Amino acid sequence: MTDAQTLEAPTENATIRRVRLWSPGACVWCGDTDSVEVFRNEPRCATCRKHEAVIDEARKFMGMYGLRPIGGTLQSDDEEEYEHRLAAREARRALNDIRLAEQPDPALVRKALRPRAAAITEGHTGSSAQTSTRPASATRSSSASAKPAKSAAPVRTGAVDVEEIQTRALALLDQLSAIDAQLALVAEQNGLAARARRSDLEKQKATILRTLAALEKARLSASGS
Repeated sequence: MTDAQTLEAPTENATIRRVRLWSPGACVWCGDTDSVEVFRNEPRCATCRKHEAVIDEARKFMGMYGLRPIGGTLQSDDEEEYEHRLAAREARRALNDIRLAEQPDPALVRKALRPRAAAITEGHTGSSAQTSTRPASATRSSSASAKPAKSAAPVRTGAVDVEEIQTRALALLDQLSAIDAQLALVAEQNGLAARARRSDLEKQKATILRTLAALEKARLSASGS
């Protein structure tokens, strides 16, 4: 005699063995249909794009500072590099967990994208046609009316120029203070990332100092000193 438990077992196993399949309009990586957009010439959902963005950011960081590419190890020279490597590994693990068991045929994916591409092209062509059919007289009239408006702009006084120069100088001084604070934080740090960060901050500081010198020269010229 077969009991209830024996009858239920095949149903549970069938549920476990169910394989997710890709359908047109869904994400080519995981098959999800949530906020699907074209990403690297293929439809990808919001979750996949988020994980890919984390990986891209880690790669960008490693390339910016000439560090070892991201991979299986988390060995790092400082905490910031470690955080990028860890985030990239977790994102890659999440992507692997949700990946379709069987990836869709690229030809089918391209075919599914054609209607959307055609709609975008058609809309762009329609807008261009409307622009091109505008009367030439209207275009000339717009151009003619634009010129007097430009020449009628009020002439700014020297007092206003000096005020703006001072405002810009104060903003640059604030940036300079922030850069000095960051330089103090990385002054004692070692590693390639820390050295690259110091070099970048010093370049920013030099640029700000040159700009401040130019603003001071302009201020003296505007005030007649």
